[in-house]
Amino acid sequence: MKNKDALLEFKQYLIVEKNASERTIENYIRDVQAFFNYIEANHQIDQIDDIHKEHIRFYLKTLSHLSASTVSRKMVSLRSFYKYLLKEEIIERNPMESFDLPKSQKKLPTVLSKQEVNILLNSIEMNDFISARNRAMLELLYATGIRVSELVSLTIYQLNLKMKYLNVIGKGDKERLIPLTDYVCKIMGKYIYDYRNPKLDFKDVDLLFFNNHLKKVSREDFYAILQKEVKKTSIQKKISPHTLRHTFATHLFENGADLRSIQELLGHSDISTTTIYTHVSNEKMIEDYNKFHLRSHKNIEKESDKNEL
Repeated sequence: MKNKDALLEFKQYLIVEKNASERTIENYIRDVQAFFNYIEANHQIDQIDDIHKEHIRFYLKTLSHLSASTVSRKMVSLRSFYKYLLKEEIIERNPMESFDLPKSQKKLPTVLSKQEVNILLNSIEMNDFISARNRAMLELLYATGIRVSELVSLTIYQLNLKMKYLNVIGKGDKERLIPLTDYVCKIMGKYIYDYRNPKLDFKDVDLLFFNNHLKKVSREDFYAILQKEVKKTSIQKKISPHTLRHTFATHLFENGADLRSIQELLGHSDISTTTIYTHVSNEKMIEDYNKFHLRSHKNIEKESDKNEL
């Protein structure tokens, strides 16, 4: 089978059988296509059966300049592709079984303090459609911890202000109900009734959030919105849309929420993914201990300085 034909069938498999998200499909196909581009350009191979372990090893060496996480993602894509080929009996052996993923040091996510969250959210005054939409999006993101892809895909029917919950469609089309506070319901109500609905002017649009042309706000659009709003504040941290999701989970954990509850709210299929927030909180605890404990190194130095005066 030709490489390009195998890739087309793999894409169909991801869509129909795996029900993978649009982003997952895009990443897998792009990664496998990059592998084929290398194989065809450097080894003149366009047939799946002619690709061997050595070719894959040579390809992986060309990725040495990339971060461990990027290499891992590309390898995961190739693993999935070759597992599919083996399952469909297109190949007899899986050459990817010989390669281990690179070990990468887990980087703790950036988290905003409670003061920084207030600075960011309160800096956005709701005085027109765009400012009201931006405030509502950021408030809802911090209030629920949902993914940005889930946020920008929300419809008006997924929000129930009367019952105070948000019905989220997550990865694999799994639904989860997230409770909402009175405060965020008030913000959402103001956005919807004072700005969203008048902007629509009775046009039939189900999206909860949209741009000036009544079209969906993309993930890239939201990133730009967030960066614009952060620049207006005194916050110096490098913030991504995922920062508010991490912040939501960390603040819940610090205030005593159970890890299992946080897992459900975030839509994590495996609780081991959620445990990273215990590490974030532990790091903050150590930082506070060193900063505030009477006998910490810094405070002893301060005391010594006073005694010398």
